[in-house]
Amino acid sequence: MKKMKHLVLLAVMCMAIFCLAGCGDKKDDDTKSTAEATTAAPATEAKTEEGTTAAKTEEPVTEEPTSEVKVEDDVTIRVGSLKGPTTIGLAHLMKASDEGASLGKYSFTIAAQADEVTSKLVSGDLDIALIPANAAAVLYNKTQGKIKVIDINTLGVLYCVSGNGDIKSVEDLAGKKVISMGQGTTPEYMLKYLLDKAGITDCEIVFVSEATEAAALLAEDPSGIAVLPQPFVTAALKQNDQLAVAFSLTDEWERLSGGNALVTGVTVVRADFLAEHEEAVKLFMSEQKESTEKLSTDLDGAAEIVVEKGIIEKAPIAKAAIPNCNIKFIAGEEMKTNVSEYLKVLYDLAPESVGKKLPEDDFYYTEFK
Repeated sequence: MKKMKHLVLLAVMCMAIFCLAGCGDKKDDDTKSTAEATTAAPATEAKTEEGTTAAKTEEPVTEEPTSEVKVEDDVTIRVGSLKGPTTIGLAHLMKASDEGASLGKYSFTIAAQADEVTSKLVSGDLDIALIPANAAAVLYNKTQGKIKVIDINTLGVLYCVSGNGDIKSVEDLAGKKVISMGQGTTPEYMLKYLLDKAGITDCEIVFVSEATEAAALLAEDPSGIAVLPQPFVTAALKQNDQLAVAFSLTDEWERLSGGNALVTGVTVVRADFLAEHEEAVKLFMSEQKESTEKLSTDLDGAAEIVVEKGIIEKAPIAKAAIPNCNIKFIAGEEMKTNVSEYLKVLYDLAPESVGKKLPEDDFYYTEFK
């Protein structure tokens, strides 16, 4: 607080001139309440970038730990996400928010389908959402640029699973039948891209409505081949010891695309909300990053939270699946590079998958440091 530092200096000068005792500022603790369906942050001291507080004159002025962004006490960010890997990175933040230990104030909505989240985002009922990367591009085009991507939260989560030990790469799918969910969505585009790059033209893809259906078909015939996302992969392997991961679509994507990242989930924000509450968005990103990093230091705690939130049904499956979910926090220019390259691949394959045109530069918010 530069102004506060100046006040302390001024107080010292006044003591010398007028022999008066200077009085330091005292901060009041914020009192926050939790509304229905809203998870509020705790009473906490707001820190500025300088993070210096003034003490009483009889005590020395000390430097206190600070957060990099400011707290906006009057802003509750409404966050929407999907029941799956893209939400797992928020686990520790959701718990902190429940317990009143987060710096920001949040309400969280977890939905089963992407359109539940995207429709609320467009209508203004949500401020931030964690959604598939191509869906973010589609929304940007549909809203004429009113959606911005702020970070990558998940890389590839798709795996080829089979009891057929001969399947080890995309090339081994030649002449085979592959069960997959997600027709018209990211899984279909990824699989078709890989088959095309590998020169495979005789692989039959059989689409089912949900990952649970694909897993059930594998249970009936372990020699079959299916593309499944985490945590369904882990659940299927635990239920049937004849099954194994044949290969990761993420690894194959990087191999066949020349090193490009396979981006599954991104975090987006309404452009008008970002313009009005940029510091609150930065604070969310800071806490999202911290929550993601805690997955590697508190896996047991994360597993308990995701079960409590209904993201994964059982803690042992959650604990085994989380390390394989490729949960990340990637922001700034690295985010822009990875997302733009990924969307370009999808656009070349199927323009409608990204809304028929690639987003402009204003789609990417890169100011978070």
